[in-house]
Amino acid sequence: MSATAADKIKELIEPTVEALGFELVRVAFLTSGGARQTMVLQIMAERPDGTMHVDDCARLSRELSVLLDVEDPIPSEYLLEVSSPGVDRPLVRLKDFERFAGYEVKIETAAPVDGRRRFKGLLKGVDGQEVIIDVEDGGECRIFHDDIQKSKLVMTDELLAAAAKQQRQES
Repeated sequence: MSATAADKIKELIEPTVEALGFELVRVAFLTSGGARQTMVLQIMAERPDGTMHVDDCARLSRELSVLLDVEDPIPSEYLLEVSSPGVDRPLVRLKDFERFAGYEVKIETAAPVDGRRRFKGLLKGVDGQEVIIDVEDGGECRIFHDDIQKSKLVMTDELLAAAAKQQRQES
């Protein structure tokens, strides 16, 4: 399914996600492995404070299953997967890039920026619609948010320590 199909699903489900007290992080179509490939509708969400518990995922999954069954926006068979973004999460929204400034990130662009499409380095934050990154192999790079095709945090000791600290605070 295309990005526009994911956008249509996002428009359909976002009011329900927000009404339940969550923020939609990403809607994506994936395929599961194996001989008989199955389409997976992956929905990532979190609470405004960045948390997401197993019970939250189950509740959101139940509500979205009903909505998707009634609206029937996907003509073929699929599996619904509702999850939290996780520690090495994708960065999708501008606020994600602001929130995780100071951590290592990988970014892939749709078209070349400064002669390349893949970037890895320290995320500095956001300036307007630009994401700022100190690239490992030299200097600061500014990438327009709309030009980013994929982006995610890199699993580092610092990221794991921050996630552990947040989890302790929630307990």
